[in-house]
Parts: sequence; C-alpha cells; structure tokens
Amino acid sequence: MPHEVIMPALGMAQDTGQLLAWHKKPGEAVSAGDVLFEVETDKAAMEVEAQSGGYLTDVSGEAGTDIPVGQVIALISETPEDSGAASSSNGAAPETPSEPNAGEDALPEGKSVIMPTLGMAQDTGLLIGWRKAPGEAVGADDVLFEVETDKSAVEVNAGFDGFVAALLAEAGEEVPVGQTIAIISAEKPEKPVQRSMATGAAGNLEPPPAAAEQKDEPEPAAPSPVAQKTGKPAAQSASSGGRVLASPKARRLAREQGLDLALLAEAGREQPYHVKDLETLKALPPARPDTAPAAVPVRHLSAEIDGDGFDAFAVWAGESAGLRDANALIAGLAAVSFGSLPAVVAVESAGRASAYTVPAARLGEVSKAKADAAPDLKVRDLRHSRISALGLGAEDCPVISIVRSGSGVGLILECAGHHLAAEEAVSLLSNFAGRMEQPLRHLL
Repeated sequence: MPHEVIMPALGMAQDTGQLLAWHKKPGEAVSAGDVLFEVETDKAAMEVEAQSGGYLTDVSGEAGTDIPVGQVIALISETPEDSGAASSSNGAAPETPSEPNAGEDALPEGKSVIMPTLGMAQDTGLLIGWRKAPGEAVGADDVLFEVETDKSAVEVNAGFDGFVAALLAEAGEEVPVGQTIAIISAEKPEKPVQRSMATGAAGNLEPPPAAAEQKDEPEPAAPSPVAQKTGKPAAQSASSGGRVLASPKARRLAREQGLDLALLAEAGREQPYHVKDLETLKALPPARPDTAPAAVPVRHLSAEIDGDGFDAFAVWAGESAGLRDANALIAGLAAVSFGSLPAVVAVESAGRASAYTVPAARLGEVSKAKADAAPDLKVRDLRHSRISALGLGAEDCPVISIVRSGSGVGLILECAGHHLAAEEAVSLLSNFAGRMEQPLRHLL
C-alpha cells in the first residue's frame, strides 16, 4: 500500500507551508531517512525526510507553492510505475473542516486549529486533554490542549484570540497530523460544538462542569459510548501496558521527585494527570507486601554506529559558529533526541560534570544550567576511557553512556521503567545514535 507524503506542520498556528524544492524526482528510489523535500513557513525552514522506502510517485506539490498542512503532496509506492493513487484529499485544506457530516451540527465559522507535527516521523498525535471548554474565551497564547506522541508531550497554544466554537476530538483519541480539531471564532458562539473524532457525533455540551465532578468517581454509572469506544485514559493502568497521560510539567516534576505516575492509574485516578495530582500521588497508601508490584523494570538498550562523526562536527561548529563547548553540543543533540524541550542535560566527560539547559533545537541556544537544576537526562562520554561496555543500573534520570566499540562507537541507554516507556527509550537511543553518527543532519 502506498505511503502518503503530507505537508507537515512546523508551527502550532500554521495553516500552510511553502514547498521550496524536491530532493527526489518522480519515479526515483527513496529510502527511509532520505531527504525528500524542503518546506518553509514564516518561522522556519526544514528538510523533510522520507518515512518509508520505495519510489516517489504521484507528485502533486510544485516548488514555490503554498500547500495546506496535512495535504497529500506525493506517494511513496512499491514500484516507480504506480500512479493515480493520490487521494482526493489533496484539495482538502484545514481551513474549513468537513470530516464531521452531522447535518444539524454544522460547524461554526472561525479559525481552524490543527493537530501539530511534533516530529517528522509523526503521523498522529494522542490528545491528552482540553484546557478550555466549548464557548470559553481564549487568547492566542493560552494553552488550548495537550498532545503526546511517542517522543514527547507538549502543551499547545490556541494561536488565535476569540472563543472556543468547536472541539472536534476527545481526550484519548489518536488524531492525524494536520486534521482540524478545534475552531476559534471571533464572536462568542450561540451553540458551541463538541464531537468525538471517532464517531463524528456531537457531544453533550451542557455539563462540562459535571465532567469535572466525575473525576472523583473511579467508575461512572453510565459511561458514554464514545468513552467506551476510545478507551478513555481513566481505564488505563501501567500493568495493562497503556501509556500514562500526563502534562509535560507533571512528568518533569514526577521525574525530579522520584514519583511513579503509573501508581495513579493503578489506583483508578482519571487521566490525564497534572501538577495538582502529584499531591494525590504522594498521599496514596503504600502497597501491602503481599500485593506489592514486582521490582521496577530497568531498561538497558545499546546501539552501535560505524564511525564517530561528532569530533569533526565539534571542530567545524567551533570554527564556523563559535560553539566551542563540545559538551554543550552533546547536550543539545541528546535533548532534541529526548524529544521533550526545554530540558536539562548533564554531561560527564573526563571526570568532570556540567549541566546544560536546552530550550530549543538550535545548538546556539544551549547554555549552562543553574547549579540546583535537576537533570532530565544524563550523558556519560567515555570515548576516551578504556571502558567498552557497562551496566550500572537505573539512576534518578535516563543515562546514555558513549563508549568505544572497535572502530566505531557504542551507545548504552539505562533507565527505570517509569522514566521512559519502551517505545520512548527505543526512540531516544535511535535518534541520538543518528545524530552522533551524522551530526550535520541535526541542522537540517
């Protein structure tokens, strides 16, 4: 089945992106990770990689044109001859959402808010929860909702001033990137709309407060079909392998304080979790010895890369951009691979430790952290030691060790199970390995 190539969202309030140039020709073979095209918004320009291997076909986006976010601009097919399969969604812009077709529940006019792209390999985002209710006034810089991918959790601003006229997805639903999930109107709506993405049905807008009252009830008397169908997070628990939904700030504070958010899920507390829920977590009674869970799992992953391109990159960065702190560069590469920014990264090298604050993906913005800052991630650079393998166990945050491995470099990630889910650990180490092997790709 062909893989659709869409125009990604590089910003939260982005409606379109300008296609600067294609790096592959129609019919040309591509591999996952190859640079496919360049896109630019009013804030950033980026090279976008192919997410699957095959042949580039059905190219509909032309260089120099503005293309709506989420629109299919090409396909990656199994053969170079495949064509004609580009979906009719090529003309579907997120400006006026048309996916729900519920007759009397026509959508109000206003500005569309889309599911943003938090990573180039992201197809969907998990909606953790809404921070504004239907009909409520909202500012452009107000947090409208929280979204989580396999790499990070982010609070997303509304992007527009006005009123919440429509909410088109529910917490716990996976929403395709570029799809409209909310509408902000200039005037207060008479009949704000709330729908589940899965059903397209209008929700009951009368009791947003009642929904809040039910937070203390572990088992609502009559859960809605939407809640049953989408698997609301209240029913998730760590033991079932479900992802724990929590705000970025709650995750950070829980990690710093050594708290396991999964215990809230096991206690039946409704997700998503916020900072105020940490007090509830602290107040939970300790598990009885006969019912205590097994020891916290320790994740131990390793990777090898053929060569170490970092040293040459560090020399180039120092000469070209004045970035002469190699440890700061390592911290920047690690933090972006970690996927949750801003982040504090501690780097240990040659017997010395330094902590850095990484506010964004730009390496030039990395700075020394405050002395009392708790690290979100730690990197041990042991390339100049005799150590080639290690297993030190979990610490208070995830730790990546860099060691020599023959003519190449070995990377070892160790962390507790509550620090990173299995897929998050795999993603972190894979991304960091790619950046250490070819650091220049980080600048794309």
